[in-house]
Amino acid sequence: MLARKSIIPEEFGLPGLASRMPRKPVFRDRVNKARFIAKNGSCNLAHKNIREQGRFLQDVFTTLVDLKWRFTLVIFTTTFVSSWLLFAMSWWLVAFAHGDLDPDRQNGTHCVTDVKSFTSAFLFSIEVQVTIGFGGRMITEQCPTAITVLIMQNIVGLIINAVMLGCIFMKTAQSNRRAETLIFSRHAVIAVRNNRLCFMIRIGDLRKSMIIGATVRLQVVRKTTTPEGEVIPIHQIDVQTESALASNSLFLLAPLIICHVIDKNSPLYDLSAMELQCSDLEVIVILEGVVETTGITTQARTSYVSEEIQWGHRFVPIVTEEEGVYSVDYSKFGNTVKVATPRCSARELDEKPSILIQTLQKSELSHQNSLRKRNSMRRNNSMRKGGGSSGNLRRNNSALAVPKVQFFTPTEGGQTLNAVT
Repeated sequence: MLARKSIIPEEFGLPGLASRMPRKPVFRDRVNKARFIAKNGSCNLAHKNIREQGRFLQDVFTTLVDLKWRFTLVIFTTTFVSSWLLFAMSWWLVAFAHGDLDPDRQNGTHCVTDVKSFTSAFLFSIEVQVTIGFGGRMITEQCPTAITVLIMQNIVGLIINAVMLGCIFMKTAQSNRRAETLIFSRHAVIAVRNNRLCFMIRIGDLRKSMIIGATVRLQVVRKTTTPEGEVIPIHQIDVQTESALASNSLFLLAPLIICHVIDKNSPLYDLSAMELQCSDLEVIVILEGVVETTGITTQARTSYVSEEIQWGHRFVPIVTEEEGVYSVDYSKFGNTVKVATPRCSARELDEKPSILIQTLQKSELSHQNSLRKRNSMRRNNSMRKGGGSSGNLRRNNSALAVPKVQFFTPTEGGQTLNAVT
């Protein structure tokens, strides 16, 4: 049986129309990859298969400071209890060797008074190391061994107190605690500033105590392949900022916008708006400085992936002057507004400067058209609201209109008349 021929010609069918339609370039979706630096500044890096674990024990103090609080408190409690038990056993052995545990022994010949069991030896150990001194138990001059144990316990107790208290102090005064009040904008923006395409972020400090000698560094992290075929999974490229070119440090008194000019030396030079969304790059921002109150160097970090970079946006101003005082509205810290920005790369913009001029002209025309539409809409609304009253006024004005009167003046010859209204 022959196939039934369609009434619609093949060239007007869906396959024919689809084949003749112009196809737009298809960009593959960016593969989701792990961030190198999280938004809170923590490094997303796992260390595996470390064979030389003993290196961490060579720097015990730093290891204790880097531990989490729950592990630090467990180690703190375990160390003190273990030292008390160890010296309690020493005091019990001294009393046992001297015969103080014998109930028939006279009180004057004891090494330590009222130490008659391991429990009393443990209580005396706590009194010696913590220097409580309740007064019920005391050492006598009968045993030189007891005096030696007393000296050893005091020295060991002082060492444990110094290490543990220093560890807790360093954990409470860590520099990353100060970094919690150093904030970054949620998104980065790319817009035109001073006729150049720029990458911009906003940073701020919530505290009134300043960061002395604050510096900002930008790095682009991406996976690259060398001409020799070597794959570099984390290739860090330094990015120059305007602040670094002008001076060595920032005066972070109020929120600042850090600007990076996308020039020939920038890793973003060849990226357009569409290519940026499909790329797998990550821009890392590092803010360093010295805390004014403590003198400790602090560092705050964050990163921006391609989805967090807004092309054609600009940060809104948040610093205003109110009654002679500069006021900062942090509710608008990350707010942006759309601006006219070419969608091409910075390389194309340098090769064809007319693209920027055309974009700005179109933006100006669209702005003027929007203003005209807005004014016409306001005019129409005002006319609609006052339509009834204006009609009555028009009728009244027409009734009171003065009729035209013609005046004829004779000329010199008296034949021609001129009509004057």
